[in-house]
Amino acid sequence: MSFGFPELAAIRLGYGLSPLMPPPRDVEAVLSGPANAGPDAQAMTTDEARKISLELMRLSRARKDGGDADEKAFMEYNRDLGRLLVRDLRRRLVRAIDDPVGFGERLVQFWADHFTVSPGSAGNQALTMAFVDEAIRPHVNGRFEDMFFAADTHPMMLVYLNQNSSRGPNSPFAKRRANRALGLNENLAREAMELHSLGVGASYDQNDVRQLAELLTGLTYSPQDGFAFRPNIAEPGAETVLGKSYGGGRHPSIDDIRAVFRDLARRPDTAQFVSRKLAVHFISDNPSDDLVDAMAATWRETGGDLPQVYRVMVTHPELESAMRQKVRQPFDLLAAGYRALGITGKDLMALDFPQLPAMTFDQMNRMGQPWSRQTGPDGWPEEAQAWIAPQMLAARITWSLQMPSKMLNTLPDPRAFLETALGSTRSEELAWAVPKAESQIEGVALVLASTDFNRR
Repeated sequence: MSFGFPELAAIRLGYGLSPLMPPPRDVEAVLSGPANAGPDAQAMTTDEARKISLELMRLSRARKDGGDADEKAFMEYNRDLGRLLVRDLRRRLVRAIDDPVGFGERLVQFWADHFTVSPGSAGNQALTMAFVDEAIRPHVNGRFEDMFFAADTHPMMLVYLNQNSSRGPNSPFAKRRANRALGLNENLAREAMELHSLGVGASYDQNDVRQLAELLTGLTYSPQDGFAFRPNIAEPGAETVLGKSYGGGRHPSIDDIRAVFRDLARRPDTAQFVSRKLAVHFISDNPSDDLVDAMAATWRETGGDLPQVYRVMVTHPELESAMRQKVRQPFDLLAAGYRALGITGKDLMALDFPQLPAMTFDQMNRMGQPWSRQTGPDGWPEEAQAWIAPQMLAARITWSLQMPSKMLNTLPDPRAFLETALGSTRSEELAWAVPKAESQIEGVALVLASTDFNRR
């Protein structure tokens, strides 16, 4: 079956069809979407996140020496920080639901997962939000090297990968404390090469990782002092990464770190590895070499200019030929379901506790994607098998049966909803089954729980 580009683009590159807005009419409309994915008026900042962490610390100290009132104040503030996680999910869903094109918000999801961070504690939740608003959103439509540097030097990444514990073995700071075990932490250097740029098995070795780790010493963050590059904890002298020397000046500098990230971003291995990740996320779990090579060639020719790389992917024949080869992850499914039913961001913003987590956060947990809780720095899995285990499928079916009635006063006619949600991409089997449903609830659920809707 051949589909028109607007429907294809909405389903494969965005968050699905909606009765409230037309699908993107052409390639240019799709590629205009990322320009609208930047930070909005509700964006979190590192400064605001610092204030939140400092207040939590103050309340924690007060409760140790105080009475019941101090304990209550701490517990209430900690509860509100837990709710911040749910509100962050709502904010991201609202932008996905209301985005006319959807491609920009899909890219935010992709890049935030490529540069995975996880808060680990309530005190870091706001900083995780700031990471997306400060390191990802401003660079979605720019050059990879700028996003790479912003992400891997952001305070949340430093916290997540324990960069704050890294000290240059020969730094002035370490030498003055020779009796203490102050060592090099290679986490950030390893993930910067292995997960964020060159990829596993690329042309680097353990010595390159260690040299990069030494170059990264000096990067630090704390709620008390904020982000800083501290030369006194940085390893002195030049470091050699992939055969090129960095640093070695009189004083270590963050400019040396910027230079190495720029060079890593422009290497052919990075072009190939990240292009393939993009193709896997948007096109197929096993994209063709033709597609990946074409994207990587454009990456190399343009120095990692992301909009031009996106264009190759969006215009490639595999966008259509690989239709329905990707399973929608839970976040994508929720956003697509709300859009298809005509539920708006305003409707979602009207939800409050306990209904809000029940309709969003808890559903994603049941489907296997707890919000902002990836199990490791490699992010969420892409392969279909990771999302279609029996328990997860059961959660999707339950959501399909219960969510529409809870969010809408009047359910749509299932036959009309089939057209609204899937357009001409619906399968003959689903078109046959939906009119035979015994009730509106079951008919709408048939569409939402179908393979047609759960794959893109």
